[in-house]
Parts: sequence; C-alpha cells; structure tokens
Amino acid sequence: MPPLPGEPTRVLQAYADAVHARDTEALLALYHPHVTVYDMWEHWQYDGQQAWRGMVEGWFASLGDERVQVTFDDVRSTVTPGMALVHAFVTYAGLSASGERLRAMNNRLSLTLTRSGDGWLILHEHSSAPAEFGSGKVNLHRPA
Repeated sequence: MPPLPGEPTRVLQAYADAVHARDTEALLALYHPHVTVYDMWEHWQYDGQQAWRGMVEGWFASLGDERVQVTFDDVRSTVTPGMALVHAFVTYAGLSASGERLRAMNNRLSLTLTRSGDGWLILHEHSSAPAEFGSGKVNLHRPA
C-alpha cells in the first residue's frame, strides 16, 4: 500500500521522482531551509538548503543525457507528532538515455524529518557506506 500523503516515507518517493527527472527545484523543495546534510562524497557537510543546491546542481549537470533511478529497500521509520526518523538502504542506478541500466551503487541513508503543514521536510540527511577496516576502501555494493 502506498504511503498516505502525510506519512514521512512519502518523501522517499518524491526524492526518487525528483532525481529521475533531474528536477533541482522539486528535490530542494523536500529540504528544510536550515537542513544539514552529511553527504558521502567530497564535503563533510552542507549547511542550509542553498549550500545543498550547489551539490544538487553539480550532480545533475554531470549526468549529461543519463538519468538516475533511485530505489529504497528495508525502509524503517519512527514518527512522533513533530519529527520523524526514516532510514533505508538506497540504490542509485545510472540509466542511459534509452533507459538501459549502466551501473549502480548502494548507500545507507538516514533522514530526520520535521513536520511542515500536512507533510514533512528533511532537516538532516546522512548517507554512508561501510569501509574496509584495513584499507579504508568504501564498499558501495550491498550483499544480496
């Protein structure tokens, strides 16, 4: 059953749709203006929606004519009246212009959401993947 519009997990489908469409404004509309993002790539953190905008714009521009399909597995959430925690495994799959799957990687994703009207905004996002202890090499492929 799909989530109700007010359920915090609806943010995940909106995220997947915005990324696939490469729609910067739709993606950023999911984030609180004062969001803090601990992204897995390059920078330790992004403070505020405008700082996050630069990363999103750069990501989408780097795709050329490719698209990204985002899927979530093992989604779990805890909801209080004013905040929610959602965490899941996420797969980012690169698709060619014709829709052929070119490559994929997995991350762990945790979101802290705050209520906004009848919906939710991402107040904090944290993505990660496990690293091998000896080498520090990050594993981007979750075992089946």
